Amino acid sequence: MRLFRIPALIILFLLTAFAFIWGGFAFWYQLPFGTAGVIGALIVWIVIALVVLWLELKGRVRRALLVLIPVMLALLFWWGTITPSLNRIWADDVAQTVTGTLAGNHVTLANVRNFEWRTDTDYTPRWEVRSYDLEKLDSVDVFLSYWSSPAIAHTLVSFGFSDGDHVVFSAEIRKKRHEQFSEIGGFFKEFELAMIAADERDIIRLRTNIRKEDVYRYRVNLSPEMRQALFLSYLDNGNRLSKAAQFYNTITANCTTVIFDMIRAITPGLPVDYRIILSGYLPGYLYDLGAIDRKNSLDETIQAASINQRALDADKADDFSEKIRADN
Repeated sequence: MRLFRIPALIILFLLTAFAFIWGGFAFWYQLPFGTAGVIGALIVWIVIALVVLWLELKGRVRRALLVLIPVMLALLFWWGTITPSLNRIWADDVAQTVTGTLAGNHVTLANVRNFEWRTDTDYTPRWEVRSYDLEKLDSVDVFLSYWSSPAIAHTLVSFGFSDGDHVVFSAEIRKKRHEQFSEIGGFFKEFELAMIAADERDIIRLRTNIRKEDVYRYRVNLSPEMRQALFLSYLDNGNRLSKAAQFYNTITANCTTVIFDMIRAITPGLPVDYRIILSGYLPGYLYDLGAIDRKNSLDETIQAASINQRALDADKADDFSEKIRADN
């Protein structure tokens, strides 16, 4: 038994430290006390943590657990009371979320975003109602937008129709007004999840021309039936999120995992892969599956997928969607 005591104490110590660190972040992002109040609560939390860890180091496990267990139960109870909302003062670009109706093969989408962006903070908001004929749905493109790390990209899916129409769906954080994105905050219920439908000249141009992100487009090989099924999955998700709020999560409910869950519902055998989480590497995953063109090497395919220069040249042109696909 003594042989197992020291490893068990080490494991308990590490788990306790992790639990208190997690709780500290939860307090920082969720306590409604203002900065001074949150700092005060964190000081008390750190003192409790140090006491428990000191007792564990001294081998006084029972005393440590007498403090640890009720404290952690209280933390989990409080955490469970934090629920997502549909009613906050949202940032303008996520003030509306897409909903839709289906009548035969015709889909009508409400709240399609078509902002005119001059800068990231200077824009003319427009929310539109648009209709689409699923019989004319003939392409699906995945756009990946990189702004910092090569491992992380925002994933957008664009549906193209034979009459030249395109509509982009994007699972996004639903920021409150003046709120900024935080990867860490995304683990701690800081943001709700929103389904946005938008015109390409809005949502793609915003990233290429306004924010100067690096954007790549990949045509996805899907059968007509799968294209329609994926479109309707977005429609269902949009309708659901408009009625039942859900938290965004940096790992489990982000822009890429939402897509993966929908496609996996259509194709159950789709393998789980680390590149679903590290979405910047998603082209390699799609390439390995044969979901994108494989006539060239992966590096050549990625290089050819860049649309930034074409988007800059197209800028506000009415045929923006056509021009970013020229020679590609």
